Amino acid sequence: MRNLLISLGLLCSIFSLQAVEIMRVEPANWWVGMAHPQVEIMLYGEGISALTPKLSYPGVGISAVQRTENPNYLFVELTIAPDAVAGQLPLQLWRAEQQLLQLDYPLLTRQPGSAARQGFNPSDAIYLLTPDRFVNGDPDNDTVPAMLEVANRAADNGRHGGDIAGMQQALPYLADLGITAVWPTPLTENNQPAYSYHGYSATDLYRVDPRFGSNEQFRDFVTAANSQGIKVIQDIIVNHIGSNHWWLKDLPAKNWLNFPKGDAGGQFIATNHNRSTIQDPYAAAIDRTLFTDGWFVDTMPDLNQRHPLLATYLIQNSIWWVEYAGLAGIREDTYSYADKTFLSEWGRRIMLEYPDFNIVGEEWSPNPLIVSYWQRGKQNKDGYVSHTPAMLDFPLYDALLRALTTDESWNGGWISLYEMLSNDHIYSDPFNLVIFEGNHDTARIFSLLNKDMDLYRMAISYLLTMRGIPQLFYGTEIAMQSPKQRDDGKVRADFPGGWAGDKVSAFNGKGLNASQQQAQQLVKTLLNWRKTATAIHSGQLLHFAPDRGTYTYFRYNHKQIVMVVMNKQHQPVTLDLGRFNEVLPPDKTATEVISGQQIHLDNQLTVPARGTLLLDIQ
Repeated sequence: MRNLLISLGLLCSIFSLQAVEIMRVEPANWWVGMAHPQVEIMLYGEGISALTPKLSYPGVGISAVQRTENPNYLFVELTIAPDAVAGQLPLQLWRAEQQLLQLDYPLLTRQPGSAARQGFNPSDAIYLLTPDRFVNGDPDNDTVPAMLEVANRAADNGRHGGDIAGMQQALPYLADLGITAVWPTPLTENNQPAYSYHGYSATDLYRVDPRFGSNEQFRDFVTAANSQGIKVIQDIIVNHIGSNHWWLKDLPAKNWLNFPKGDAGGQFIATNHNRSTIQDPYAAAIDRTLFTDGWFVDTMPDLNQRHPLLATYLIQNSIWWVEYAGLAGIREDTYSYADKTFLSEWGRRIMLEYPDFNIVGEEWSPNPLIVSYWQRGKQNKDGYVSHTPAMLDFPLYDALLRALTTDESWNGGWISLYEMLSNDHIYSDPFNLVIFEGNHDTARIFSLLNKDMDLYRMAISYLLTMRGIPQLFYGTEIAMQSPKQRDDGKVRADFPGGWAGDKVSAFNGKGLNASQQQAQQLVKTLLNWRKTATAIHSGQLLHFAPDRGTYTYFRYNHKQIVMVVMNKQHQPVTLDLGRFNEVLPPDKTATEVISGQQIHLDNQLTVPARGTLLLDIQ
């Protein structure tokens, strides 16, 4: 574990008078001018806790030194004054009256405008991709000697070789498609023996997995994406780590983990996944504990964020990535499984540094009462305060699938979607929810809709015009398919054209069938129209109760009115436009966005069988 994080340019000088060695320093650097003046530096090395740190540097001082029962860790808190200047901090380690070591710790200057960075918002369209399955830009890093799992593209759950170089090569395609934000699943090191391609089993929270590239490559990717009008969102996990994480070989403190395997006779204790226990006034304490402290699987140790040193470590790690890489957002995995007091402070600290930033949490529940609890601004009955601006809208996703796949009736079909939207009054900011048609944990939308292109067109049109921030899963734009039952390896299949020799390519259209071409053109048309559709970015929403198998809603502001009508019936339906006169001006001409046709809106509107009309009324 002789790792000085040289790839991050950590140490400018170390000199030794005795056999004392620093093996890890995290975070590798910090910055002047942060809103929170303290930074906690974790030093790791044999017997290092016996040493005393000293520092003499204008505007920076040691404000706290903490130790754990493990003598190989030393936690040094620095307080940085607002007028401190960037430079190398000469952090000395002493034993009694003898200086044994000096670490030149980099204190850097922030990029101009760093604190004022703009997060993703409703004007954006997010593209979620699984890096290992997207584009293999550098075959030379498919298998790396120090990494336990080698590439095996033939295995659904193996590593296939996609990487940051491939993501960067795909940027022109994404920009042309109309994407304005990209969310890769985690890129941090996952040095696990198997099934590590997805990224959710981190073994080093400060290092990009070398099979994806390097920290520097990721930072360059963000810069390149920004230059093409694409923001970058990082997937971060504070709930758990991978079982091969470097800490676990020499844990800083036993209580950094919940239910360590040494407890309970070495048995694995799983989470019960009962999300409702956090808000349930009648929930038993043991059920709440099992939810937050139980492990997902036995290869994902659950972290105890109640430990103050670990809590600070995780908070700083998130901020470090934002500042280092130039991020526009964070997607927080398995959100409610972490300690909720910690989550409040985690969100507060990030938003303190970046007031216009955005964070979206994953709370996989179809119940809007459970999801809304975690969004910033919600007045919760128990007094809980969240600082996380956005949440993934799983309730609306669930309602959309039911609306499209069930027959029309008083309690089926469109009414599911209509009534779910009526619950928006419980959210503090429903327009900042992230809405989606699927993700890396769900079956492909085209398959769930039984490969019905009419229903697919409705789903995509809804996603790109409804309130909130839309997110597309990679491959949705070419109607990629999967089993209907969850099969992660097949859901996260290779993107066509991402590997040399692929017979089908989404990038140039080679080998795409008619349905795939039609889907790609639909997505491209709507995404590029959406870029300038101010009524979609910031307009109000008004919807009308389903009528004869149709569902109609409007997005509107003082500049633009957008009318969306979807008809699930197998015959045309004629609507009386007088029903919509509270939002629809009389005698207007609209552009139907999907087809480009001009439609005159006078008294009636006929919606084709199984048709979608997206009318832009300027």
